[in-house]
Amino acid sequence: MKNRAAYFGVFTALALILSYVEILIPISFGVPGVKLGLANLIIVIVLYKTDWKEALLLSVVRIVLAGFIFGNMFSILYSLAGGMLSLAVMALLQKGGSFSVAGVSVAGGVSHNIGQLIVAMIVVETYQVGYYLPVLLIAGVLTGFVIGIISGEVLKRIRQIDLTPEGSRKEQTEK
Repeated sequence: MKNRAAYFGVFTALALILSYVEILIPISFGVPGVKLGLANLIIVIVLYKTDWKEALLLSVVRIVLAGFIFGNMFSILYSLAGGMLSLAVMALLQKGGSFSVAGVSVAGGVSHNIGQLIVAMIVVETYQVGYYLPVLLIAGVLTGFVIGIISGEVLKRIRQIDLTPEGSRKEQTEK
C-alpha cells in the first residue's frame, strides 16, 4: 500500500508540472480555453494502471491545486466540469475494452471541451457560446489523439508496474 501512495504523489506532482509547462508553451489556438491538455496524459495513464476511482481522485486534486496555483475559481469550475465529464466517458470506454488508449483519450478530449462549454453557457447565461462547439470538437479530437498516442507509448514502457489493488495485495503477501 505504501508504494501506491508514493506513486499517487509522483503522479500528482507530474500532473502539476505538466499543468505548469502548458502555461509556459506560447501556443494560442485562437479560441478561449483551448489547451493541449498535457496533464491529462497522467490521468489517462492512471486510469489504465489503477482504476477510475484513483484517476478521479488524482484529477480532482490536480485541478484544484493547479487552479489555486496557476488560475482562479473560474478556472477550477471550468476544469472540474470538463475533467469530470471527460473522466466518466473515458472510464466507461476503457472498461468496455473496445477502444484503444488513443480512442479513449480522444473521447475524453472531446467530452472535456463539451463539459467546459456547458459551464460557459451557464455562467454567461447564453447559448451563443455554443458556436465554439465545432472548433472545440476538432481541438478535442486533435489534442486527445496526441495525448492518447503518448499515453499508449508510456503505458507500453511501464507495463511491469502493477498499481492495481490486487497487485498491492500480492506485493504485501510476498514480503
